[in-house]
Amino acid sequence: MISEFRSRFRSRFRFRHAWLGLVGVSLVVLVVLEGLNAPNPPMAAATMVSGVLCLAAFAVPERLFARYAIGAAAVSCALTLVEAQLSQRPPNTPGLVELGVLLLLITRAVRRCRPLRAAGPVAGSALAAVVLPLRIAVWDGNLLNLIAVIAVCAVPFMVMVGLCLRLYDTLRERDREAVRQGQRLEHARELHDFVAHHVTAIVAQTKAARFTAAAGHTQSPEDLDRMLAQIERAGSQALGSMRAMVSSLRDHTTASAATRPTGDPAGLRGLRELTEEFSEVGPPAELTLATELADRPLPPGIITTVHRVVRESLTNVRKHAIGVGRVEVRIGVRSGAPERLEASVVDDGQGGASPAAERSVEGSGYGLVGLAERVEKVNGRITAGPRDGGGWHVVAVLPLDKADKALTVDSADAAALGKAAPNVTSPG
Repeated sequence: MISEFRSRFRSRFRFRHAWLGLVGVSLVVLVVLEGLNAPNPPMAAATMVSGVLCLAAFAVPERLFARYAIGAAAVSCALTLVEAQLSQRPPNTPGLVELGVLLLLITRAVRRCRPLRAAGPVAGSALAAVVLPLRIAVWDGNLLNLIAVIAVCAVPFMVMVGLCLRLYDTLRERDREAVRQGQRLEHARELHDFVAHHVTAIVAQTKAARFTAAAGHTQSPEDLDRMLAQIERAGSQALGSMRAMVSSLRDHTTASAATRPTGDPAGLRGLRELTEEFSEVGPPAELTLATELADRPLPPGIITTVHRVVRESLTNVRKHAIGVGRVEVRIGVRSGAPERLEASVVDDGQGGASPAAERSVEGSGYGLVGLAERVEKVNGRITAGPRDGGGWHVVAVLPLDKADKALTVDSADAAALGKAAPNVTSPG
């Protein structure tokens, strides 16, 4: 697939250069023909050289453009001043191709160069374009009108075109950066949702084993085997998640699809396995799933978001909560709003959340920030904070109507996602 992409890129690259080469050759031919209109060979050669130098300014590297554009404009001005002093001048054309190229140099300088750096090429090219009609043999009112049109209309118009193109380039680059930022955030959330969850389970199980050994309790071979099996399973799941993420990053055609919400094959019933897995190495977690939602077909994005909210909340309980005896996970229809789903995870830890958890809400952690971004994509909202009487709760409210449209994740969503601010609110 990569080789196919490279071959397509090379073919487009070659076609573009062939087309530009054909245009360049055509313009050089026109410059030569205009040069032949001069009354004598030296003037014809000078006209050809001046026109070719102006064309060459487009072919030089970007970093050398300003210098070459100023040089080409200076040569054009010098040739105009010399020809204006001669008695024999071209009878019908002063060099219209060169005039058009000088105007295009103004546009390119405004578009590509920084303002201060563009001042030289713009001023030089504008002056050369304004005085270039003086090369013609007959000086009359029509010639003055042509000079006025170039100075008053053509030059300002080309400057405006350059400014418009510069604005277009800036907006396009911002859109691209927003898409890239959205993709980076999506990959970061995927890594946090899966890998951090599994690694946290490994750390919790290892700490439990060390605590048991430090307390002087002898563990039976069955207990050790069960604990090591859990650690092995969590590690295998973490490696699988990492492998899937790396594969999506290496293959540009599947990167966006790998991070698109697909839901869970078991629907909301799949939360049962998640809470049971959490209860094996932590405080018991009780799942309450409303009957009206258990068998109701839901959009894949809603199911995925609910799973991520529950997974991240349980991971935070395991990492940060102190003295938790019980965790309640409730999934149901919000009271008084039948078209909105409410997912809540509540623990009964002593004295609220730990300082680490509080810091994560303030912005130094990424788990709740990622949850807020996920919930915002489905036009929902999330609330996280300490409960009255102790413990911590996370409540996400998601729409059940029009969710399919909101969950279509593409480049535009990634761009909006990179600009959106997390919507984490405190209770109260």
